[in-house]
Amino acid sequence: MKPVYKIYPIGIIRKNNDQDVRIEIDNAYTDALLGVDGFSHLIVSYWFHENDTPEKRKILQIHPRKDKNNPLTGVFGTHSPMRPNLIAISYCRKLSIQDNIIFIDQIDAFDGSPLIDIKPYIPVDKLISGDIKVPDWV
Repeated sequence: MKPVYKIYPIGIIRKNNDQDVRIEIDNAYTDALLGVDGFSHLIVSYWFHENDTPEKRKILQIHPRKDKNNPLTGVFGTHSPMRPNLIAISYCRKLSIQDNIIFIDQIDAFDGSPLIDIKPYIPVDKLISGDIKVPDWV
């Protein structure tokens, strides 16, 4: 039997329009925000909750960017929200923090997406070395 891992949301992503995008951290995790104000960008992990059905989790190949002209590609070779495990990651510019709310400029998430984790973005010069290759459709 495969092991089962549980992920508990630590907050929620709110998008009322393009001018009001924020991450609301549950009060129980407010203390974890200490030091976040020193960073300009965040790595935000959330759950693709609107795709969480057994049928959608079984989709393993798609046309990238929903464009039939792009080649059929395995989901691990795309940023598609169709995935066996619905973990999403976005890089966001932090605008401000007020109490347990982080205001950001934008995020590729739906309103109400469950927040999994936040990490500060720390650039690393030697993280990726050599030539970077991407498919033509990118």
